Amino acid sequence: MQIQSDIRPFYERIGGETKLRQLVHRFYQHMDELPEAQPIRWMHADNLQSAEDKLFMFLSGWMGGPQLYIEKFGHPRLRMRHLSFKIDESARDQWILCMKHALDDVIEDEKLRTELLQSLYGVADFMRNQPDTEK
Repeated sequence: MQIQSDIRPFYERIGGETKLRQLVHRFYQHMDELPEAQPIRWMHADNLQSAEDKLFMFLSGWMGGPQLYIEKFGHPRLRMRHLSFKIDESARDQWILCMKHALDDVIEDEKLRTELLQSLYGVADFMRNQPDTEK
């Protein structure tokens, strides 16, 4: 028995630009609303529109859609652009929590949500620039 897997890019699988915009908008709404996400919320400007626009452009290309971020800003250089922020396991987990809630809100397909969250976890973990904390 062969297992079928959907090899289309995430961008196409989630529904393109409209769904991605919804996902990013919900992500920042959760960041604004969840008390446990306040430490990463404080890393952002009061107005989240610029961050929302940049995350949308980045995720568009990362998900296999138009390379909007690269066209406008060049190579993402994610770690370099975030070095001024202390990103540890807690910050990573807060970011993932907001994204998980946004995925649950916007993406109906459970398998796709799981695949996206696993892939995005890798990106979020890569962003850590502080040593692991002792538990």
